[in-house]
Amino acid sequence: MGAHKSIHAGKAKLDIGVNFIQKLCSSYELSPLRISSNPLSLASGSLCLKNPNFFVNSDMLDVMCHKGLHDSNLLIAYRTTRPLCLGQQTLTIQHSVSPEVGIHGIPMNNFSHSESRGVRLSKSSIGLDMHEPSSSNWSSTTSVYFKHIHFINDHGRSISRDLDGFPVTCSGNPFDNMIVIKQENRFEEANDHCFTHISLQMEQGIPLPPNLLTFNRFKFFASKGFKLGPAFLSTRFTGGSIVGSIAPHQAFAIGGPNSVRGYGEGAVGSGQSCVVSKSELTLPLNKKVTGVVFLDCGSDMKSNHRVPGNPGLRNGKPGSGFGIGYGIRFKTQLAQIKVDYAMNAFQQRTLYFGISNLVL
Repeated sequence: MGAHKSIHAGKAKLDIGVNFIQKLCSSYELSPLRISSNPLSLASGSLCLKNPNFFVNSDMLDVMCHKGLHDSNLLIAYRTTRPLCLGQQTLTIQHSVSPEVGIHGIPMNNFSHSESRGVRLSKSSIGLDMHEPSSSNWSSTTSVYFKHIHFINDHGRSISRDLDGFPVTCSGNPFDNMIVIKQENRFEEANDHCFTHISLQMEQGIPLPPNLLTFNRFKFFASKGFKLGPAFLSTRFTGGSIVGSIAPHQAFAIGGPNSVRGYGEGAVGSGQSCVVSKSELTLPLNKKVTGVVFLDCGSDMKSNHRVPGNPGLRNGKPGSGFGIGYGIRFKTQLAQIKVDYAMNAFQQRTLYFGISNLVL
């Protein structure tokens, strides 16, 4: 459920937004039989401050904080206000801690969910995003970031190796540092009958001492949707590859509700490269209920052995898989309820439940 409040004081404006969401899918994915007894344990909140007397030219400061059953995230973003012809700049500071189940997790119950092996990933970063002016349907963003990747166990102690004795970083220490330059180009086009979305990302690790990771990472995203009478068919392709000083935490994790449904997070594979497709056919059943049929496929393109320590092979991941199923989308005045029933290639069935756009 969400709440929003604005406070004015002269020219100053304070926007406060609080969002309480039970992230059931994420909870079940890490611990399917455990349900939190405290509904506030997965609360997230946001604070937006706009004060032209304090910040130059009505610049914006966003502070977002999240604390869940298994993870936490703090994001601070300072956005400058500039003429549209000059684009925008954003200074971002972020710190997050979460279980590393995508790469180091063990697939359970015919790969339907992934179980943590006591490896937790702590990420800290500071960087600048430069959003260039949009040209027609194209837009681009250039980013420069310093990232500190640190591994700890469930007790908060630093670790440099997993339970099998393999390094979890490229440096061999409990942490990896990197300076990354990222370029992203996006294309968006939509009307009442179809849409097209394309995103191309290129990340380059800058080879500066001491012990900074040097790599080149490419990712792409393409989606297309169009009407078929009363129904709507959409297809999404994602993929990528990485070369250079690859660390296990940089591998592509395949599987999960946002990847291949029917599998746990990273339960399909952990590879140096990946490709994933998701296709959905939606059909409105009435004004409030929409039926969905979907097919998800994913593969690590036989690149799991190129990841240091080969966590995919050691944890028994198949490297490729598909999920097929159906679901419903139920719209109410307060929220949209999403239910998906998926079956993977090993005949294991999984139920996903989610709530979005929840308001007071």
